[in-house]
Amino acid sequence: MNIRVTLTEKSRAQELNMQNIPFGKHFSDHMLIAIYENGQWGTPEIKPFQPLSLSPANAAIHYGQSIFEGIKAYRHADGSSHIFRPYDNYRRFNASAARLQMPAVPEDIFIEGMRRLIDLDRNWIPGFADHSLYVRPFMFAMDDTIGVKPSESYAFMIILSPTGPYYAAPMKIYVEEYFVRAVPGGIGFAKAAGNYAAAMHATAEAKKKGYDQVLWMDAIEHKYVQECGTMNVFFIFEGEAVTPDLKEGTILAGVTRDSVIEVLQDMGLKVSERPISIDEIISSYQSGKLKEVFGTGTAATISLIRELGYKDIKMDFDIKQWEIAPRVKQLLSDIREGKAADTKKWLFKV
Repeated sequence: MNIRVTLTEKSRAQELNMQNIPFGKHFSDHMLIAIYENGQWGTPEIKPFQPLSLSPANAAIHYGQSIFEGIKAYRHADGSSHIFRPYDNYRRFNASAARLQMPAVPEDIFIEGMRRLIDLDRNWIPGFADHSLYVRPFMFAMDDTIGVKPSESYAFMIILSPTGPYYAAPMKIYVEEYFVRAVPGGIGFAKAAGNYAAAMHATAEAKKKGYDQVLWMDAIEHKYVQECGTMNVFFIFEGEAVTPDLKEGTILAGVTRDSVIEVLQDMGLKVSERPISIDEIISSYQSGKLKEVFGTGTAATISLIRELGYKDIKMDFDIKQWEIAPRVKQLLSDIREGKAADTKKWLFKV
């Protein structure tokens, strides 16, 4: 496809130590942008990473039409670069767009634009274990008119950020009993910016109590757990892995979540997608049937959870004894980094 390319005068990649680089702090030399107006998408452009110029009346700022995705690209030992499951993120991106009354982004702009951008900035992919290039596609309203209605113009963009491990240490999670993330019929399944803004207060309160993140419960009964602030969640019982189901549309359909389900099944473990109550979790912990708890996400990959806190109950886990979560994490890492065969065709070569 036709993509206009304007190169930066000098790359900044050599100026940066990319080992153990923090998440979301540094960005590559270039970015991609495509504008939607008058009912159609214009020619995408790759140009040097730079600030945006927006009207103070920008509709996204006032009314929240803003969505995004999180994808990762990896460097293999032979020097080749690969994106992990980008088509799954592409489909989810447009599902989010439909829910927020935004136009669908064409596949060639999303996929080929991403491939060209990563190929151009491939020197920004760290070559260390558990490191990757975080890919952030996003779209926001561009009208400069104040009024509660869908915008008529939009900007779709992709930026790239090298990153090391998102959560380096096992996590402490607080089960939130008052605030809620999503309700049936809402936008919980969408990767909308507002979902994350709404979660920040509860997360800040949990951190005051010594926790890293929250585990949300359902909005109706405050009984069934759903997902963590930045991750889907899995519970490993004796012979069974359980993760909350997606039926009510209140949980993000994580690409890593789906990958983990397949890996667990390949390992011979029964995987159940079903409602799971906090009472079941507590009783299973007390009886010794609950063995492991971990989160999954593009940024977080596989994050071990060493403590769950609910009211005055603390559930501590000896992660040194775990077998399932570390094995899943290693298997996924090996596939992403080219150390194991990609039998499922999850990798897209740049």
